[in-house]
Amino acid sequence: MENRFNLIDEPWIPVADVGRVSLKDIFKRPDLRALGGNPVQKIALTKLLLAIVQAAATPEDDDEWKQMGWQGMADKCLAYLQQWHDRFYLYGDKPFLQMPMIQSAAIKSLGVLSPEVSTGNTTVLTESQQEQPVSHADQAITIVVQMGFGLSGKKTDNSVVLSNGYKGKQNDKGKPASGKSGIAVGHMGLLHSYWLGQSILHSLWFNLFTQEDITDMAMYPALGTAPWEQMPTGEDDDIARSLKSSLIGRLVPVGKFCLLAETGIHYTDGIAHAGYLEGKADPTASIDFAQKKPKALWVNPDKRPWRELTSLLQFIEQGKTSGFDTPQLKLTLKRVSRSAQHFALWSGGLRVSSNAGEQYASGTDDYVQSEIWLSSELLGSIFLEQLKHEMAQLESAQKLLWGAVVRYFRQLSDIDKSGSGKAQPFVTNLAAKATGIFWQLCERQAQALIDVCDTSEDATQQRLQLRQTFANYALQTFDQLCPNDSARQMDAWAQSRPNFSKYLKAE
Repeated sequence: MENRFNLIDEPWIPVADVGRVSLKDIFKRPDLRALGGNPVQKIALTKLLLAIVQAAATPEDDDEWKQMGWQGMADKCLAYLQQWHDRFYLYGDKPFLQMPMIQSAAIKSLGVLSPEVSTGNTTVLTESQQEQPVSHADQAITIVVQMGFGLSGKKTDNSVVLSNGYKGKQNDKGKPASGKSGIAVGHMGLLHSYWLGQSILHSLWFNLFTQEDITDMAMYPALGTAPWEQMPTGEDDDIARSLKSSLIGRLVPVGKFCLLAETGIHYTDGIAHAGYLEGKADPTASIDFAQKKPKALWVNPDKRPWRELTSLLQFIEQGKTSGFDTPQLKLTLKRVSRSAQHFALWSGGLRVSSNAGEQYASGTDDYVQSEIWLSSELLGSIFLEQLKHEMAQLESAQKLLWGAVVRYFRQLSDIDKSGSGKAQPFVTNLAAKATGIFWQLCERQAQALIDVCDTSEDATQQRLQLRQTFANYALQTFDQLCPNDSARQMDAWAQSRPNFSKYLKAE
């Protein structure tokens, strides 16, 4: 087979404000600001780039990390890519992150691997949901995404098993089982977080683990070997078992065995990594292992990631031993805050539903992402305490809005004569709609709220001004959903309209 479309030389990685670039461009161009694509593609590509960086330039400790800098890191990565140039061909005798041995697996169209594309008997609502011709660049992204973000279901041909005696792809009856969800997805869609700098190179440098970090990370105490250097020959061979226990193996988990074909892709389950319930998770995922049953932070389109900031940063609190743990943030924050005055926390992912083992995006499921910029001078226990207080107060304002909308429609429809105290479903839905609108409006001021969470007098005044803005958002939402045109509506509106005087008072 002809070796062609080398990912080191060909443009395929989406970059914001630029378009497609090659792997070589990523490490040669410090002007590239941030990755493009949807949130899942950003996470998968970030993990791939970090795996390359870890393989090429893992420093021993903080001092070596600082001395190397982002430029030294980039130089090492360029040398590494040149050394392994022949392993980055998308097509050929050793196709990148693919398994030629699974060519007997059924060929599926690439559209079945994209949650936003309608295939089979799925209803097509918009033209963007129709399957389109896929370029070489998009095929490369598909392969990278499937390593950790493949969805479960019957589209996976698990009749192909490469490791002799391996039972992990069979059901209780010994027949081929439905495909398992990618380890980076989990059951409902894990939320992933990492640091962002002023450029892609800065971001990779910020998120680079040292050898000391890896040794201290009980889940993955070894760096490991990148899978493109040595691909497994089956689901449970020595290489596969090594990938399960190494950091690089978690960054690029090879959770699906893929092989591109002219008309689609051969596709079957690959290496089965342990999930958070078994005590292991991606460094970018947030898990509370202090619980009797580990608890994960899931993507929630109704609660955007900026509202989870206090949970993501709880490790800042002195003596805090419980709560969500995100090694990607926790182990690197000290270095990042000492090396940059301003940096961002990016969080995102895809919420999915599942039914009878089939995962899909439906109803309110969606991609979510947020980018919150932080200051090294601001970040600390006082900041987190102040942010927690403001978010709690904002939640109380949202509850006032919810109750006001329920009261308004109860009074108009005269529906609660039973005395049960429970709102009817349509009233609950309207209150939920009001809440959604309110949080969407508040998100416009999320960065402003983060910026004023300190103890200065100016910050206190600015927080009070923001509270006035948030209260106005709530009143605007109430007036939008609760009209006061008729006399009866006016009476219900006047009696139900929320009062935010307590929320607005000076502290």
